[in-house]
Amino acid sequence: MSDFPYARFNSDDLILRDELAIDRTLLANERTLLAYLRSGVALLIAGVSIIHFSQEGWFWAVGIACIPTGVITGMVGMARFRKMNRSISIARRQSKTKELGNVGPSPEA
Repeated sequence: MSDFPYARFNSDDLILRDELAIDRTLLANERTLLAYLRSGVALLIAGVSIIHFSQEGWFWAVGIACIPTGVITGMVGMARFRKMNRSISIARRQSKTKELGNVGPSPEA
């Protein structure tokens, strides 16, 4: 199976509905990235707060565990965003190529 999720669609068959779906997918991808980053920052803040305010050793261990988990969460979100963004860009280019190919005088004219 291809790494490109839109490979099964022919660029000549894309219509306005399909182009709008690509735009919605782009926005959903950005929204997902922001959710990953928000979760990563929340884990970082939680880790630092727990370390700062805790007196017990096991609380301190939980705080220490939250910090790398937050960093990893942000990195995973960025990696997934970049991978999906590449796929969306390819689909957009195919859509734009089709659109530009249809502009201009027809060969029969």
